[in-house]
Amino acid sequence: MSEKAMLEIRNYSKSYGGEKKAADDVSLTVMSGDIYGFIGHNGAGKSTTIRAVVGVLDFTEGEIFIDGHSVKTEPMECKKVTAYIPDNPDLYENLTGIQYLNFIADVFDIGAAEREERIKKYADTFEITDALGDQIGSYSHGMKQKVAIISALIHEPRLLVLDEPFVGLDPKATFTLKEIMHDMCAKGTAVFFSTHVLDVAEKLCNKVAIIKQGRIIASGTMEELTEGHSLEETFLEADK
Repeated sequence: MSEKAMLEIRNYSKSYGGEKKAADDVSLTVMSGDIYGFIGHNGAGKSTTIRAVVGVLDFTEGEIFIDGHSVKTEPMECKKVTAYIPDNPDLYENLTGIQYLNFIADVFDIGAAEREERIKKYADTFEITDALGDQIGSYSHGMKQKVAIISALIHEPRLLVLDEPFVGLDPKATFTLKEIMHDMCAKGTAVFFSTHVLDVAEKLCNKVAIIKQGRIIASGTMEELTEGHSLEETFLEADK
């Protein structure tokens, strides 16, 4: 399978009013098959960058391309191939789990047979099949996170973008999500996710970028960045 750039961020910057930039000249490329970790302290610029990638946050400085399409000028083409899981899923709480998943399948024009098969597969995998008839408002945070993950996978995205995806998941669900990420990447999907859990990033990612005060201070393959050290040691050294 030939590699192609699924996400290109070129010289992206964003400020909220004052002079200080939340993201400052950020550039990186995520290829098909990559599991790309985006790491940094809280407030470093991770979520600001991710929200621009998925079209939630407007920006004027820089360019972002998904599968060769501009996020600015071709947003629908980008959204067709992208799935986004925010750090705090904001779901329609008056719907049942199955109603919400069917709504997302409708948005992406997924046929009846495909949606039924995928919903069953992932609901069984995350062990929430029995709860899909209940209102989302009755779910725990972890169950809402699982529904958000299933809704993101239902249209088989080519770019999966996640903001702190493992927060709120139990150990088994965390393991399951990692396995799904590996399987998707083996088929050519690209995964771009933020985290501050460095041991997770080290075991899961083949590439990583470290962001500090809005600027990328290091990026590359895991081997290039760590050079025989742990990612934690590399991060602390770069963060000085």
